[in-house]
Amino acid sequence: MDKPMAAETETLRQVYAALNRGDIEAMIKAFDPQIERAEFVDSPHGGTYHGLEAVKAHIIKARETWAEGNCEPEQFIVAGDKIIVLVHVRVRLKTETEWREGHTADVFTFHKGKVTQFHTFANQQQAIEWAGAKA
Repeated sequence: MDKPMAAETETLRQVYAALNRGDIEAMIKAFDPQIERAEFVDSPHGGTYHGLEAVKAHIIKARETWAEGNCEPEQFIVAGDKIIVLVHVRVRLKTETEWREGHTADVFTFHKGKVTQFHTFANQQQAIEWAGAKA
């Protein structure tokens, strides 16, 4: 029997790989034209963005601050039409010499194989609860 959301999980693996190599065009191929992107308010680029062009601009702006680093997915949790990705973030910004490291969670909502929502949470438990999953 197939794992639930296996194709979508593989798509998200490709999304993170594209982000980490700075290939935003490849990253956004998985996104619906009407995507909603929400990033927690305390992040440098926090806020809510609507539509593919606004989300693309947001991701480019955020990614351009990196000197080096990556966002590595550590666990994928399926919750209905959502996939929660527990992420280990390790980046060095162009304006800093020290590395920033921590754990966040992204929640992706899918509809007909495309990401319609992409929400980032600073607190992994909060993301799990928001998505309606059991930890």
